[in-house]
Amino acid sequence: MRLRVRGPQGVAAITIDDNATWSDLQHEISEKTGVPDFDLKYGYPPQALNTESIDGATKLADLSVKLGGEQLTVAPRNIQASLSNPMANTKPQTVKPLPSRDQTAPPAYQQGDFPDQQLSLQRSTKKTGDVESDPPEVPVPQLEGVMILRVMPDDNSCMFRALSSAVLGSALDGMTELRSIVAQTIQANPELYTKGMLEKEPSDYCKWISREDSWGGGIELSVLSQHFDIEIASINVQDVRIDRFNEGRPTRCILVYSGIHYDVVAVTPFAGADPEFDRKVFDVVRTGDEEMDGGALGAARELCKVLQGRHYFTDTHGFDVLCNQCGQSGKGQMWAVEHARTTGHTNFGEPDG
Repeated sequence: MRLRVRGPQGVAAITIDDNATWSDLQHEISEKTGVPDFDLKYGYPPQALNTESIDGATKLADLSVKLGGEQLTVAPRNIQASLSNPMANTKPQTVKPLPSRDQTAPPAYQQGDFPDQQLSLQRSTKKTGDVESDPPEVPVPQLEGVMILRVMPDDNSCMFRALSSAVLGSALDGMTELRSIVAQTIQANPELYTKGMLEKEPSDYCKWISREDSWGGGIELSVLSQHFDIEIASINVQDVRIDRFNEGRPTRCILVYSGIHYDVVAVTPFAGADPEFDRKVFDVVRTGDEEMDGGALGAARELCKVLQGRHYFTDTHGFDVLCNQCGQSGKGQMWAVEHARTTGHTNFGEPDG
């Protein structure tokens, strides 16, 4: 089976066996486009492919939609993208306030009152506390140090903080600069960064991503990896999958993605060393088909296996969600989005239980 996929970096061809599984195809699409999590559209005019309903073990030949010869459009997706504009495509409608546990509950809202409201989603303090109080370490003898996780604050800028600390040396001062680079790149490349890809008008997306409370994800990693001419390896803690952006560059930094949050790994001379001695960018030397970065990527993967064992990730489809404004709870990102749409509530968290 042959098909084409259109992603943030252009069009790529995929050849895959009809007996391959849906998971195999998803992996191929991710490898070709550099987008780790995505929605798909197919046909003309383009229509959404309901990827959530397809079991990963389903053979491509058994799909109801025949993909051979198709061109699929890849729309980057993660929980940040899903929660970034919960009021999109809704009509103003008065809704009743939910029952409150006390007299400080907010009044009734209209959905149209929050056209661009960003949802806040805090991780369980148990997850972050365990890792920060007892951080895992992996020896990296080739680099004469140990690899550790530098945990970023839960402030909606974790990706920008993590990357800025690696490429600019500051987790705080560089955030605004990185957001500006993304906005300028999108504005300068209107044929690539279209409304269909961004799911917003490009001008609106640029305004949105420039805000300090807007999350970054696959699109931003793709833009920034090319701007700094560096490979960004993002390791997903839940399945220890490595997604690479701008692959093949001579240097690399490594981010850790835990479902709703980004951190960065560093090699430090010894456990407890001052962060000013951190090394977060690693030289990549290629000999034939092999690549070496002093063992940094392998050590980072081992570190993420330890984090996985500690459940330092959020399953965005089935995790428990608590509305911090009214006390109602549900499961998964779709519940949070729907709850925001019907109530105007924007402050969510993972229960600590």
